[in-house]
Amino acid sequence: MHPVATGEDVLHKLPELLAEFGLGGRAFIITDEHLLPIYAGPVRESLERSGWKVGLYAVPPGEESKSLERAATLWDWLASERAERRHVVIALGGGVVGDLAGWVAATYLRGLPLVQVPTTLLAQVDSSIGGKTGVNHRSAKNLIGSFYPPVVAIIDPALLRTLPERELRCGWAEVVKTALIADPALFEFLLPHRDELRALDQAALAHVVGRCAEIKLQVVTEDPTEQGRRAILNYGHTLGHGIENAAGYGALTHGEAIAIGMRAAARIAVELGLLDPAVAARQNEALDGFGLPASAPGLSVDAVLAAMRLDKKVHSGTLRWVLLEGVGRPVVRSDVPEDLVRLAAAECVA
Repeated sequence: MHPVATGEDVLHKLPELLAEFGLGGRAFIITDEHLLPIYAGPVRESLERSGWKVGLYAVPPGEESKSLERAATLWDWLASERAERRHVVIALGGGVVGDLAGWVAATYLRGLPLVQVPTTLLAQVDSSIGGKTGVNHRSAKNLIGSFYPPVVAIIDPALLRTLPERELRCGWAEVVKTALIADPALFEFLLPHRDELRALDQAALAHVVGRCAEIKLQVVTEDPTEQGRRAILNYGHTLGHGIENAAGYGALTHGEAIAIGMRAAARIAVELGLLDPAVAARQNEALDGFGLPASAPGLSVDAVLAAMRLDKKVHSGTLRWVLLEGVGRPVVRSDVPEDLVRLAAAECVA
């Protein structure tokens, strides 16, 4: 799997890092319109000072940009710029930009070198690592895509200082998820240091972001194409993606939907006798502590269940659930009764 470069202000070393990986010449930065005045310009200037020829394209922010139509505009742009196979695509942004730019890089000329530079907490701890790329379909989130690892993911926690609170909350959901599935010590660190983390204390943040990135990289290195252990990364995602889809992309952030999905998964695990209710309560306390929602009121249970059945985690018509037997002890189950699924979904939209 690909390397990850982490550290405060590591973005300032971007030209040197790219040179270390044998990259040079021409780069195409794909970003979003919000980041143009904040990071995209300085990154472009830094590369140009080091001799790069740089193109820059900004897409509108939000899940609506993760579409076949937007990918087609980017293919058109690369074609008009005469992009070649040795040229580099730099995904500078959050998960939407990373997934979209990654898929464009994977498919144009059958693959251009890709560098992920995540600017959101969610992307830094999760989506920029592991090579999943893709776009949404009207039927389901991330239905069209590929596994296409970047040459390197460059993760700089200092970039999080400009994030709005809601975007940070979105990332905290994935941080809590990562701790729950893989690292009891990290989970025990989160609540006592909640105030420091939410205030973006750089020492605490660097510890958490670095550890989450390390965990994600370990898991995806063992299972690059999600044939086995990588499935544990979908904790909270089975019902969470259904809620996100049923609500309409953009109504809830990915992290908000996944937080609700984790609460549902814990409820199911308790009902099946897998999980101590006290552990479920501690999970929910952690989610509460980072300002994450407990439900998405007003959604149709049937719409949520229909969206879940279209998800990529369906095998032979059966949903796979990642559940917990304890912190750091995930299991994958395909035998969750339909009535229990409906009960959990109903609680999530009440």
